[in-house]
Amino acid sequence: MSLFDDLRKADINNLGSSPITVQAVFAGILFLVICGLGWYLYFNPRHEEFDGLVARERDLRQDFEHKQERAANLQAYREQLQQIELVLQQMLRQLPGKTEMPDLLVDISQTALASGIANELFEPQVEISKDFYAEKPISLRMVGSYHQFGEFVSGVASLPRVVILTMHDISLKQNTRDANAPAGQLILEGTVKTYRYLDDDEQSAAQPVGARR
Repeated sequence: MSLFDDLRKADINNLGSSPITVQAVFAGILFLVICGLGWYLYFNPRHEEFDGLVARERDLRQDFEHKQERAANLQAYREQLQQIELVLQQMLRQLPGKTEMPDLLVDISQTALASGIANELFEPQVEISKDFYAEKPISLRMVGSYHQFGEFVSGVASLPRVVILTMHDISLKQNTRDANAPAGQLILEGTVKTYRYLDDDEQSAAQPVGARR
């Protein structure tokens, strides 16, 4: 009789009376089942935990290498920052100072008039101090042609001191108020800001008390 026939005739409830070969087969199957359950219940969670630790170790290694690279370049970054600050200070020193600002405002207004622009409103506002510079808003309303406004911008750029004008809430539209206005005449209205540097004493005074040395 073959092993297959023995397995087919085996009584599950009375394996003790089955041939030794049948008992060995069922013992082997039981062993495999126990090993499978043991791996699933014990080793599989450990394997997942191990994979998680490996991924964590890889992330930490990459983070360490990134920080190590940044630390190696820290001195170069500091030197670059010092160079940028030096260039910035040099550029700021080219802006007008406190004593030059009144004359600069007159120069801007006169440049507009020299370009043929009518200054209906040119009213400097209260100066606003920032960290290392001050901004001076100017409310204005100017009437002129596109060509005249171009001459005005070119004239401001030619002033002895570096002049920065930024526009805020500016509108430029056709002059429809005056029926006799020449064709192409425009009205520029709104606020522009010009800037000056703060000297060392002004910067110290502008700093909070706790930040002063």
